[in-house]
Amino acid sequence: MNAPRQLQLGPDELTRLLANEFPQNFTGQGALAIEVAAPMVARVRLPYAERHLRPGGTISGPSMFGLADSALYVAILATIGWVPLAVTTNLTINFLSKPGQRDLIAECRLIKLGKSLAVGEVYLRSDGDATVVAHATGTYSIPPRR
Repeated sequence: MNAPRQLQLGPDELTRLLANEFPQNFTGQGALAIEVAAPMVARVRLPYAERHLRPGGTISGPSMFGLADSALYVAILATIGWVPLAVTTNLTINFLSKPGQRDLIAECRLIKLGKSLAVGEVYLRSDGDATVVAHATGTYSIPPRR
């Protein structure tokens, strides 16, 4: 029998849990850093690192996509508790401008949170710059409680 979901996980607890489940994203040089994890919102930082670059020295599209997806996941888990089997069902990203050669910040806001689906949007900006470099919307499937 599964334990009931713990609600409202904060940045430190989520970082610990996610580092265990996804060490490739949440540990080591260039790891994602959860700065804010609160009900319905998240802020996640992708440090500027060589492993995230594409030719030309800019942050790659796959790295930005992964950051957006991770920020959405963090916002959901911060709200509903530790449900690692919540999965992305759709994520659409629009790349709007070239990010600067510095950390990339993802700010996520959940638009709707139901029993089985969560919908959110993510804005990506270079650290210290208000210009949106990418905008994503996504949907996650939330497994039923047991």
